This record gives sequence, structure tokens and C-alpha cells, in this order.
Amino acid sequence: MTWQFTLTGFLIGALVGLTGMGGGSLMTPILIVFFGFKPTYAVGTDILHGAIFKSFGAVRHRQLGNVHTRLALWMLAGSAPLSLVGVEIASSFGDGAESAMEKLVGATLIVGGVGFLVKTFLHPHQAKRGFDMTTRDRIAAVLIGATFGFVVGLTSVGSGTFFGLAMLLFFPLTARRIVGTDLLHASLLLWVAGAGHLLHGNVDLHAMAWLLVGSIPGVLLGSQLSIRVPDRGLRVAFSFILVLSGIRLLEVPAATQIIEVSVAIGILVLGVWSTRLLLRRVPAQDAA
Repeated sequence: MTWQFTLTGFLIGALVGLTGMGGGSLMTPILIVFFGFKPTYAVGTDILHGAIFKSFGAVRHRQLGNVHTRLALWMLAGSAPLSLVGVEIASSFGDGAESAMEKLVGATLIVGGVGFLVKTFLHPHQAKRGFDMTTRDRIAAVLIGATFGFVVGLTSVGSGTFFGLAMLLFFPLTARRIVGTDLLHASLLLWVAGAGHLLHGNVDLHAMAWLLVGSIPGVLLGSQLSIRVPDRGLRVAFSFILVLSGIRLLEVPAATQIIEVSVAIGILVLGVWSTRLLLRRVPAQDAA
């Protein structure tokens, strides 16, 4: 499998560039469910892959002026050391505990999906020009980093979802700067956690290389489009994908039926929305 990894990487990269989120949340379950990776290897491969391709997105957002560097570094002060604790715990899972690891990732995906949905309908604080951080802001940033850095090191999920939600709730940044700051912090954090997983032998370098062939151009394209594309509908769909992925990994009763019904409803909603959009455009074109 080569082109499948590359196509997956491109789609994930574009989504991350657009929203700042979705890398680990989608890549890890894809590697487990569709490519048959053991959970520990899926987490390690995804984290090191995310470190590399998110660095390209972070540089692009920095060039666009979408990054609050000091906030990213204060969060990193808490997230980097705790992510290594998560890596150590994840690496201690033996072959007999892979099922428990898979369920842990599934539960995290459901929580992340709900958090992502909540974030979609919240609005940032009134943005402040420059936003000079106070001592309280620095403490909050370190605590946020420590809490979610541990989760990222353990499961690879949340480097965008949880940190993006926290920044939305606690700091007066525009949505665009939240995406850029989140990408910078995520890339730095994932380099630390990815190095830990690499040392523990939890990374499939062949798969990671082919993922990068697609994800690097994808994240650069998505970062460029993020200044023009409205993405609320994309975020809602992504939230439900996370929750359904979590249900699949948790192997809840009737999981297959739940996923099938949810997909059918999603297709129906998409059809109705597309029809309404088309009907609105026709009168507008006639009037023009």
C-alpha cells in the first residue's frame, strides 16, 4: 500500500491546514481500522508524521501572521514533559493490552468529537490587538498544556481539538490566530512526543514516509485556503466522524448499525442542504 497512504495523508493534511485540527483524531483510527495497525504503532506513527507535516502548516500560518508565538511556547512548557509521560505509559502496553489501548483511543475520540462540535458553535473572545499575556494567562497556558499534552502522548488525539477548544475559551484570539497558534504548538509538541515514540520503536517509517508525500502539499494548500473558506459545515461533519470512529473502536453494541444509520442521515442532510443552496442560487442568477 503506497498510494492509499499518500491519498490519506493529502486529505488529512488539507483538513488540518483548513481548521488546525483533525490530524491525530482521524489518522490514528484510520491506521487502526483500515490499515490494520496495532494501536501503539498507529499512535507512534501518527504523532511523528504529524510533527513533520504540521511544521509546514505552522510556517505558512506564521507567514500569514496567524500565530501568537508566546502563547504557543507557554503551552509547550506544560505539554512537552507530560506528553513524554503519556508516551511511556502507551509504550508499556504489551500485545495482550492492545485491546485496552484501542478502547482508550476510542473513548478519547468521542470526547474529542463532542469538544470539536462545541467549539464549532462557540465564538472567540473579543480579540485584542497584540494580546499581552498576564501572569494568569501564562499559568492557564501551562496547565492547559500539561493536561492535554499527556492525552496527546498517550493517544495522539487532541493536539488540535483540545488545545483549540481551550484557546477559544480562555484567550482573546481571532479564529484565524487560534488555528495558526494551535498548529505551531502542535508541531512542537508532536516533535517531542514523536521522538519518544521513535526511541521506543513505535513508528512505521515506511508508512510515515508515504503519508508525508500527501500530507505536506495538503497542509500547505489547506493553510492557504483557511483565509477564504468558511468551514462550519466541515467542522460539524468532522465532529460526527470522530464520534463514530470512537464508537467503532469501542465496539459498542450495535456499532455497525449506529454507523450505518448515522451515515444515511448525514447523506440525507447533505442532500437537503445542497438542494436548498441550489434553489437559492437560481433566483439570484435570474435576478442578475
